[in-house]
Amino acid sequence: MSEMDGIELVAFNIIASVGTARSCYIGAIDAAAEGKFDEARQMIKDGQEAFVLGHDAHMGLLTKMANGETVETNLLMLHAEDQLMSAEGFGILAERFIQLYEKVLAK
Repeated sequence: MSEMDGIELVAFNIIASVGTARSCYIGAIDAAAEGKFDEARQMIKDGQEAFVLGHDAHMGLLTKMANGETVETNLLMLHAEDQLMSAEGFGILAERFIQLYEKVLAK
């Protein structure tokens, strides 16, 4: 396997993991909007578990670079990093939306 194949595999791993996380976070917001707060919290937890997989894969590349290894990058990896950051933002917002819906629906 060439280094590029390895980088592409890591990129796809990141994209798949954080894509799952983002879907969970969006589902959590939808569940909270319906007053299903236990379901929303579980979806946040599931999303965080998926997000960590993508984050760890990315951290592995950063660790290689910190150790002086050359890590090639390409458009696919840039997309993976974009998706990672997007999912992180969705997670933060989903938690805030759940809190907001709890307050709004309590009234």
